[in-house]
Amino acid sequence: MLNQSDERYMREALREAQLAGEQGEIPIGAVVVCRGTIIARSHNLNETLSDPTAHAEMQAITMATHHLGGKYLTGCTLYVTIEPCPMCAAALAWSQVSRVVYGADDPKRGYSLFTPPLLHPRTEVTKGILAEECGRLVSDFFKKIR
Repeated sequence: MLNQSDERYMREALREAQLAGEQGEIPIGAVVVCRGTIIARSHNLNETLSDPTAHAEMQAITMATHHLGGKYLTGCTLYVTIEPCPMCAAALAWSQVSRVVYGADDPKRGYSLFTPPLLHPRTEVTKGILAEECGRLVSDFFKKIR
């Protein structure tokens, strides 16, 4: 059964992904939720910032830690439309985020391809929330540019 809160926040991440696509970025979006409130929202900014590390998750981590005034995201959940890459998973581990919820798997570059796991050992993971919608945004984007 789909958790209504997870679906609601993933829809917010999807909105961010759509903004990214409209700006010519790979359409991946993220939000960070803490105590039922969105404290950060972001999307890929790689092209805009000419920065290969400007993934949606990295932007969201920075915004959320600034909002909280510290470097840890304990008690927070990151919602992201596509499975985090190894770089983002490692950053999420360092931030000690309590939970990661993602939409579509990334079978080519996702963190789950690596062992040992890259996320913090206490981080809970929920995958597959609105997976079809999340994956379709990215696949449609690449169909247009190829």
